[in-house]
Amino acid sequence: MKLAIIGAGNMAHEHARAFRDIETVSLVGIFSRTRSRAETLATKHKIQYVCNSVEELWELTNADLVVISVGELFTNEICRIAFAFPWYCLIEKPAGYNLYDAESILKHAEKTNAKAYVALNRRHYSSTRIVMQELSQLTEPRIVHVLDQEDPQAALDNGEHPSVTANWMYANSIHVIDYLRLFCRGKVISVNHIIPWNAENPFLVLTKLDYSSGDIGIYQGIWNAPGPWAVAITTPTKRFEMRPLEHATIQTYGSRKNEPLPLGDWDTQFKPGLRQQSQESFRAVKGEVHGLPTLQEGFETMKLIHQIYQV
Repeated sequence: MKLAIIGAGNMAHEHARAFRDIETVSLVGIFSRTRSRAETLATKHKIQYVCNSVEELWELTNADLVVISVGELFTNEICRIAFAFPWYCLIEKPAGYNLYDAESILKHAEKTNAKAYVALNRRHYSSTRIVMQELSQLTEPRIVHVLDQEDPQAALDNGEHPSVTANWMYANSIHVIDYLRLFCRGKVISVNHIIPWNAENPFLVLTKLDYSSGDIGIYQGIWNAPGPWAVAITTPTKRFEMRPLEHATIQTYGSRKNEPLPLGDWDTQFKPGLRQQSQESFRAVKGEVHGLPTLQEGFETMKLIHQIYQV
């Protein structure tokens, strides 16, 4: 498989590390608005071509897959260009800095029949996958409790664009809100904004979601205050907890102990989720069964964020 990369930031580096570990993957080209950063990354990962545009990236490489890892405000523009070519596209989340931007990207993908997927790497954590495997054996109703913590001011202080931090629930809360879509079955049939989002005084968001399956989702977002990212799934017989998200424990009814679930080695050797995600991308390109979420699935998570935050 021939891999091309658009972007030369930290995530582009992490993607390159993960894909290089697959022996039959060749890193054939990179393009970034900052050529010097692209050249640095190309040297580090032995990438063949440093290109001056997306068009040149395609012309020189005819890559099978392109990883799009650029700033949120540039994703739409880059995707529109990249969708013109027949490679598979793996787009760093969020695919759009708000709901309307995400919808614009999706519509253009549909118009061009682009083979587009979203890099929701937490779906590929070994902790996530083992919990999903355990849950697949249970038919019981679930209560899925997602705990989020956000500090957009810190992101702003670190150089993030104000338009991105103003939509920080899409840029960053997507990481944990996507777990509601992953673990809750069926469709959302009602949304109860127990403590609604208050943009003038952001502190606590508390939302209850009822699903057609009987599952219940509870989202608790803490803004500008301390708190962990965590997920807990409770059924009548078993309870699973991911705190931190890279680890998973199980507690059975009648026991007071949280027993650790076995994890894979890839999440300690690479940025968690990326090595498995690379493997899923390889399978997608080969036409095999894979676990990459489509751009449509990514958009469904963006819609869920909109349901919770109403922005």
